Amino acid sequence: MNSEISKAVECLKKGGIIIYPSDTIWAIGCDATNSKAISKIFKIKKRDSTLPLICLMNNYQMLNKYVDISDKTKNFLQLQNKPTTIIYNKIKKFSVYKETVAVRIPNDQFCLKLISEFNKPITSTSVNISGDNFPEFFNEIKDEILNQIDYSVNLKRNEKLKTPSQIIKIDGDSFITLRS
Repeated sequence: MNSEISKAVECLKKGGIIIYPSDTIWAIGCDATNSKAISKIFKIKKRDSTLPLICLMNNYQMLNKYVDISDKTKNFLQLQNKPTTIIYNKIKKFSVYKETVAVRIPNDQFCLKLISEFNKPITSTSVNISGDNFPEFFNEIKDEILNQIDYSVNLKRNEKLKTPSQIIKIDGDSFITLRS
């Protein structure tokens, strides 16, 4: 695993695009603070650039650098028993995301180590052309996508990854479920 993390981090530092097994599904990712890399992902996925991408962060300390997180939100997250993405409205210094940002702290050793080694948030969006079903196995990822990325992590390739995170939006003091 350490070798794969090193290769992926090297690629991310150069502004590259990776495919990796996230805590939920097969994901395509990049440095979440690099607008050129994010634009590449939108192009690869043929996705409308006004649609948001999820960011993965490794802990509350990293999260607090980019968004205002209340104790109520922390408590809410700690009560969740499945991967949960939160859409935050109060962004601090995340120039790529202007109004809101969707963030998840994964419960997966590979993802946590990758983010820790990279020391920045990474994007996490399904490896599919926008509108298509997402692949559950690595071998279901289309060549059209594989031919446009810079590195593909060689882990969990025979494992089924099929559970997208729930998505919750913070609206004042309320939590609104957008996807469960």
